[in-house]
Amino acid sequence: MGTFRTDGASLSYDLSVPEPTEAGTFVQLHGLTSCGSREQRAGLDMAGRLQGMRVLRYDARGHGSSTGRDRAEDYRWPRLAEDLLALLDALAPGEQVHAAGPSMGAATLLHAALADPDRFATLTLLVPPTAWQTRAAQAENYRRSAQLVEDHGIGAFVRIGAQVLPPPALADRPREQVPAVSQELLPAIFRGAALTDLPAADQIARLQIPTQILAWEDDPSHPVSTAEELHRLIGGSTLGVAATPEDLATWPGRTAAHVEAHPARPAPPDCGHRGREQGRSELSARGEKMVSAEPR
Repeated sequence: MGTFRTDGASLSYDLSVPEPTEAGTFVQLHGLTSCGSREQRAGLDMAGRLQGMRVLRYDARGHGSSTGRDRAEDYRWPRLAEDLLALLDALAPGEQVHAAGPSMGAATLLHAALADPDRFATLTLLVPPTAWQTRAAQAENYRRSAQLVEDHGIGAFVRIGAQVLPPPALADRPREQVPAVSQELLPAIFRGAALTDLPAADQIARLQIPTQILAWEDDPSHPVSTAEELHRLIGGSTLGVAATPEDLATWPGRTAAHVEAHPARPAPPDCGHRGREQGRSELSARGEKMVSAEPR
């Protein structure tokens, strides 16, 4: 395990091998209140069928073994995208990478890909979260959860969450009842999630990165409607919807095929960072409005 220091946080990460491989680097993100080590148990770690790739997993700020501050703004998706791009500059400088992530991880990837589209060879967006029209109601749920934790502790949140049935695709998976987040930071993380949204539709439509979108049925926090709209917006994207655990079990193989079909471009010998630094500067300054990225 390694640690990367960014503004207001130390990110804990794991690299399967220390140096780049000929096959390239695959980055696995995680969802809200989860962490890198939990995604495999939930069926959301897509690295299992990859051949010869270096795999980077990391815990988002405030999650798992990473640290964070008690500031809601730190957990907005554009801020998480800045963390990802800074981490890639440190661990895979100039390298084009493949990346996958569920929910918050998928949202982080969309913001990062708009800030630096040349950085990503492929995207795999897993169970995209509520967005646009469906985001307001979910944001209110997050604010209520934050207040619940402050008033009654994390145990009360866990007890209520245990009453919610999982989507059918997770029927055979163990349920992670306790968030991989401290009680002290959980309210800020929930409020940060309530403050954020996916980029605007016209910005997403400019992406020209090979993208697959994988969703599952019967999950109000990750509605198929978001996945379908992303599929409509991102030209050439593919969409799959899981209804059963057997469907979910195909996702790592589908991801390996997606990655193999779109090899990453080798890093140039004199890779510069001026374009990426400019994109991240605008991302930081404009927050949710997100700079429009030029297609590659």
